[in-house]
Amino acid sequence: MTQMTIGHLYTSLHAGCASAVARVLEAYEVEVEYVDLDPDDVEDALEQGEVDLLVSAWFPRDEHLAGPGLRVLGDLYQPVVSFAALTPLGAVGTLTATDVDRIIVADDSRQALEEALKQLPALSVLSIESIGEGALIERLEKARDAGEKPLVVATQPHAVFHTDLLTVLEDPSRLLGGEMSARMILREDVARQTDSDLLDELSEMMLGNKVMSALDYVISVDGQDPESAAEAWQRGRLIGR
Repeated sequence: MTQMTIGHLYTSLHAGCASAVARVLEAYEVEVEYVDLDPDDVEDALEQGEVDLLVSAWFPRDEHLAGPGLRVLGDLYQPVVSFAALTPLGAVGTLTATDVDRIIVADDSRQALEEALKQLPALSVLSIESIGEGALIERLEKARDAGEKPLVVATQPHAVFHTDLLTVLEDPSRLLGGEMSARMILREDVARQTDSDLLDELSEMMLGNKVMSALDYVISVDGQDPESAAEAWQRGRLIGR
């Protein structure tokens, strides 16, 4: 296999992950092209062969994407929706509306929050502010400077977790759900033409949430392009690997 098309969601997080995977492919002299995907287009892109490799799908949430003729590879990082705050507050189940004054939730975590609030009646009276993932850091900096006390709900990895803004709160009951697994989906006909050593390396590739948060930060905040960020990771200049 001398050429491969990587499909990924259009966010900086997924672009960074795709570029990191591309570094491995390029080491095996595979030429890489990228296709940015809207979430609603992912399934069709795989079925119609528009992409060879999807980076990445979050299992078990996205297991419906792994249909016939597709191979699932790897465990790149472990997405998890988390409660956090600007200061340490202890376990989320002990909090009341006197401990926090509002809830700020990243758009992609809103559904998980709504389910969790059914088990947190003391917090259900708080106002909820949804915000795009790309605006979360700026919003939390304003909250800190204004002396606000928000309960924050966001999915790790994320650029904000590469900063010192947030403290992740204990959630022993996993009210927001457990860890997922970010995996790659490869078309089976492409897999049959791919070097077995490359397949093994993809299967064993591990980025982890810390690296992914750093990639997201340098792309979305520092303005690096995904390829440069992935090169920094590969050369050990992003963070300690």
